[in-house]
Amino acid sequence: MSAKKIVISGTGCALADYLYNGISFNSPSFRKYLSKKTGDGGLSPGKLVFTEELEKFSGEPYKEILDEITGHRLPDAFNVGGPSLVSLIHASQMLGPKQYEVNFFGMEGKDETALKIKSIVSPTPLKIDNYISSERLATPFTDVFSDSLYDNGHGERTFVNNIGAAWDYSPDFLDKSFFEADIVCFGGTALVPQIHDNLTRLLSKAKKNNCTTLVNTVFDFRNEKKSPGSNWPLLDSIRNYNLIDILIMDREEAIKISGSKSIKEAADFFASTGVSSFFITNGANDLFAKSGGGLFEKTDLLNLPVSEKVKQQLQSPSGTKGDTTGCGDNFAGGIISSLAWQMQISRKSQFDLIEAVSWGVASGGFTCFIVGGTYHQGQPGDKLNKVAELQKAYRKQIGE
Repeated sequence: MSAKKIVISGTGCALADYLYNGISFNSPSFRKYLSKKTGDGGLSPGKLVFTEELEKFSGEPYKEILDEITGHRLPDAFNVGGPSLVSLIHASQMLGPKQYEVNFFGMEGKDETALKIKSIVSPTPLKIDNYISSERLATPFTDVFSDSLYDNGHGERTFVNNIGAAWDYSPDFLDKSFFEADIVCFGGTALVPQIHDNLTRLLSKAKKNNCTTLVNTVFDFRNEKKSPGSNWPLLDSIRNYNLIDILIMDREEAIKISGSKSIKEAADFFASTGVSSFFITNGANDLFAKSGGGLFEKTDLLNLPVSEKVKQQLQSPSGTKGDTTGCGDNFAGGIISSLAWQMQISRKSQFDLIEAVSWGVASGGFTCFIVGGTYHQGQPGDKLNKVAELQKAYRKQIGE
């Protein structure tokens, strides 16, 4: 008898990233739109502003602002982005379609950006039947302005985001089929306002349907602007963290959601909330992980390194180099993949946290060798084979 197919449903942030290189942050055309005080809607190097806010700040349509800053030129690169879509694409490539099914639920516009996203997503095993079109708003996008000479040559990027069709995406679009999955994922919901503001209710519904729940976060620009310096609301109350089986954050998100002052303090906070397990990534630095003993076997708070094999390859003069775009999203996709595998083959009542971490670290690390967060496979299994090499080396590195 064949094993039961593991079904994964996910929703949340899905957008296009348009990259513009060689934008001088000291040029008159850029400085004209610089923020004068925190939260006023102007541009700020290293930070994100929404198109609507920039239009209010400047009194000009965003299309005219973009043309002025870029000199009417086309973007240098296009990437599929978003913590939900990118992590689910990765999981679909790792898992394959025979024993696993990965579905994305979301909203795009009816425009060229939507066609570009579909051209990248359609060749992957990810199912997008529930990726619907808005009649009213554009596909969400982020314009990324890059100045490699800024800050004495250290370089910096500035982001302008259009939430677009994501404004219209509500819990009503998550039908019965969404909650009939084995694993339900909410990724970067802070950029899908109606989903984010109803996250507690949606998690509760998922748990009532015996789904395993995963939440991976994104910088919450909306609530940061609304109340600068305050902690960001994720759920209705701390007691609702027990609705989350896996919570994945980066350092800044963990600190801001918890209201803490350091990554260690944030880790201690989440350990006290009742969340079943959590992972806090920190770029090229060590990450934190912990399981309270629900989904995964119980662990103490773990401080784990990143991949030495990835570091060595990036530092090698002959090594392949990409960028760090999508590393965190692919880390989440690696966790999702490992969970699905363990559900399929494990005879234990609880799963292996270290095994999940190893696939997360290997997946995020592999992304450093490509440009953008989505890898274009030559053939099915291509990405899995490459990531598996890194995962095997990581297990050896940490002595597991």
